[in-house]
Amino acid sequence: MKRVSAWATYLQVAPLALVFLLFLVVPIATIVVVSFFDYNTTQIIPAFLLQNYEELLLSPVTWRTYGQTIQFSVVTWALTLVIGFLVAYFLAFHVRSATWQMVLFLVCTIPFWTSNVIRMISWIPFLGRNGLANMTLMQLGLIKEPLEFLLFSNFAVVLTYVHLYTLFMVVPIFNSMMRIDRSLLEAARDAGASGWQTLWTVIVPLCKPGIAIGSIFIVTIVMGDFVTVRMMSGGQSASVSLMMMNAMSLLQYPAAAANAVVLLLLVLFTVAAMMRLVDIRKEL
Repeated sequence: MKRVSAWATYLQVAPLALVFLLFLVVPIATIVVVSFFDYNTTQIIPAFLLQNYEELLLSPVTWRTYGQTIQFSVVTWALTLVIGFLVAYFLAFHVRSATWQMVLFLVCTIPFWTSNVIRMISWIPFLGRNGLANMTLMQLGLIKEPLEFLLFSNFAVVLTYVHLYTLFMVVPIFNSMMRIDRSLLEAARDAGASGWQTLWTVIVPLCKPGIAIGSIFIVTIVMGDFVTVRMMSGGQSASVSLMMMNAMSLLQYPAAAANAVVLLLLVLFTVAAMMRLVDIRKEL
């Protein structure tokens, strides 16, 4: 009976394991293998070379690009964390009606009903030299000439990231806050804790799993994005994913694969560090 039970367990797990193997393990293994291949302008040559990694890691351009990508990730993470926490806090603790909580939460999801590209492009007429933002500031007398940094700059890239991905921070934090036992807040108030003390000693520690999950979402998405950087920086900024896309457009697939492996290791290291700091299994 134990053998039958064991086989039944394996059979239940087999479909998911097969999907995991075919669509995750095999593609990643293929990228790793190709990253050691040689190439020229017309073909990929099977080999085992470290040249792709040497050219990647010894290039100052690579380090600047990775630094730019990490900068985008950190700034976007910080801004989405603050905005996401405030929105989730308002929904969880200031909106008493469960119905209104659901309604307002659905309002937050409305931007996701459209494509990321459409939401991205919508910033261009707003931030442009003759866009709504500059025209409004000039009419109010706050500036004398249009602000050049609003569009096709790092500012535009970060602003678009925050607009596109803040909801990924709101959802897990809101879920964590809704799980907090309200009697703990009452106990903190009875013990003489102020609102800020209750926030920092009760709410924030209990929201750490949600913050960690949202942080993983933001960091991994921003590090893997290239469309936003390409469109909103006007070609003046770079990211690791954009560098990979440029390599693939030149048929330099082994070089792009090596870059993908390094980026994957960086993302995995970041996620592992977050998971060591916070036990996100409490949220799952």
